[in-house]
Amino acid sequence: GAKQPFSTMADGHGELHFDELSKVRLLDADLSTRTQEMKDECKEFVDKMTTFQSLVGTFIGTVDKLSKAVEAEKLKAIGSRNLLKSISKQREAQQQQLQALMSEKRVQLERYRIEFQSLMKQEAEQNEFIDQFMLQS
Repeated sequence: GAKQPFSTMADGHGELHFDELSKVRLLDADLSTRTQEMKDECKEFVDKMTTFQSLVGTFIGTVDKLSKAVEAEKLKAIGSRNLLKSISKQREAQQQQLQALMSEKRVQLERYRIEFQSLMKQEAEQNEFIDQFMLQS
């Protein structure tokens, strides 16, 4: 139980107390005062440590939340970067397809131009033949 003075000595030099083993002990008055002050300081220290631990716990919780939020944003950024890479590759592939199509169309245009020249030559020869045929008749 709590240690309470048994009685105060008449001359004011100390107090009687029961120790942990329930033995009566005489404690010097100055020592008794310092002991009480130390007990009060210890309680204050323990209270401050409890408050500190609570603050540290809150801080750690906040840091954990921020860490999770940062990790989530990091994953979003990685996803966005991968999407941009994918879009870039798709555009590159599309550009290559369009360039191949343009090359095919150029070759086709060249074939049509040669065919057109050939047909123009045939038309000119046929017109010349018709003109000569008409002159002979």
